[in-house]
Amino acid sequence: MSTTAKVSARSRIEALLDDNSFVEIGKQITARNTDFNLQKRETPSDGVVTGYGIIDGSLVYVYSQDAGVLNGSIGEMHAKKIAAVYDMAMKMGAPVIGLIDCAGLRLQEATDALQAFGEIYLKQTMASGAIPQITAVFGRCGGGLALIPTLTDFTFMETEKAKLFVNSPNALDGNYTEKCDTASAKYQAEQVGNVDFTGSEAEILSQIRELVSILPANNEDDLSYDECTDDLNRACADLENCTEDTAIALEQISDNHLFVEVKAAYAKEMVTGFIRLNGVTVGAVANRTKVYGDDMEVTDTFENKLTAEGAEKAADFVTFCDAFGIPVLTLTNVSGFAATVCQEKKIGKAAAKLVYAFANATVPKVNVIIKEAFGTAYVAMNSKAIGADLTYAWPAAKIGMMDANLAAKIICGDDTAAIAETAASYAALQSGVDAAARRGYVDTVIEPADTRKYVIGAFEMLFTKREDRPAKKHGTV
Repeated sequence: MSTTAKVSARSRIEALLDDNSFVEIGKQITARNTDFNLQKRETPSDGVVTGYGIIDGSLVYVYSQDAGVLNGSIGEMHAKKIAAVYDMAMKMGAPVIGLIDCAGLRLQEATDALQAFGEIYLKQTMASGAIPQITAVFGRCGGGLALIPTLTDFTFMETEKAKLFVNSPNALDGNYTEKCDTASAKYQAEQVGNVDFTGSEAEILSQIRELVSILPANNEDDLSYDECTDDLNRACADLENCTEDTAIALEQISDNHLFVEVKAAYAKEMVTGFIRLNGVTVGAVANRTKVYGDDMEVTDTFENKLTAEGAEKAADFVTFCDAFGIPVLTLTNVSGFAATVCQEKKIGKAAAKLVYAFANATVPKVNVIIKEAFGTAYVAMNSKAIGADLTYAWPAAKIGMMDANLAAKIICGDDTAAIAETAASYAALQSGVDAAARRGYVDTVIEPADTRKYVIGAFEMLFTKREDRPAKKHGTV
């Protein structure tokens, strides 16, 4: 029996949803396979509780695996119940939330279970981009089951007892659990990037409720608006001091300082998450060079370089936002690409994926250049060249091919005496914010404190944006 069996599948659902709102579906369903004397085993609800309920007034569908029934293993009817939940959620246009605690496929049912398991993959694929999908892992989630959270939009994982893996850590050559627990929440969140949020069971259920409240119900019927009680013209006096940790900057900009960061532990040099501007949910992407802890001490430091992990993280997030009609705001501070042998293996493809995500997105897109914007790494960060609708820049921002001093050294060659003068000229003519504004690459130069009111105004103007694209089945990047 699972170590989490003490917490029942039904009690998790009741803790997640609004009080007395859960309606169970398929309670009487049990396993129908009789091989290996399975008929002698009690399988109430075939090990998964399914149904629907309410979170802060919004309809959601939910399934929760019961580790007390054959260790929560997935049999034919178990999988069909989950598939049925997806069918109903697609018809109603409501999110699906899966609470996982499972030993894997039920061996006694073999090919029947395998076939039904594949049907879950199919339902998830059909639902992708149509309704939000959220998964929380509370116990084991191994083998083929590990694809279920990675097919969803957001994954939560309990820090102590949850395990997420395709291959068990002990099955990997040269590895063992004590050396590197590849199934742990820490590894999956920090090293792999499969997990968006970690915490205790209570924290996870609370985080899911917060996430659902800020997301649209589906890709057509947007319910992600809220009344704004914050001052739309509120000045953010300290915003200029937040160029290093842009997660703090996004909190400052957002209505009532709301910021829901996703994949916070992965590729920390790139911030992704949701804010509200005038009550509207906005997806935010920002470069970051320092991470400050709760005590305002620096916990991590990075160069302002675009990394492969950061680019992929941002690209996936922008793709989600575009699928669900969520506008995108970027805070840009990037001077180039990360340059290591490891990065070189994948930075080209990852940066291309980021360019594609921004260029392909038809939602309103606003970019604010807060410090440096150099080279093609800047182009990839939602620049006007690849489709940003409006680009703002702070007065001290630098925009261009590269840093003026480096450019001067290349231009002057062996003439070291001329480097300083050339650098000053290059900065004035090519990398100053005014030079970019004169060419139309920056729409408006704004004071940092006024950023909130400018981006709110921009998204209000862009609210009815419509953009046609070439007719095609889909892109290939």
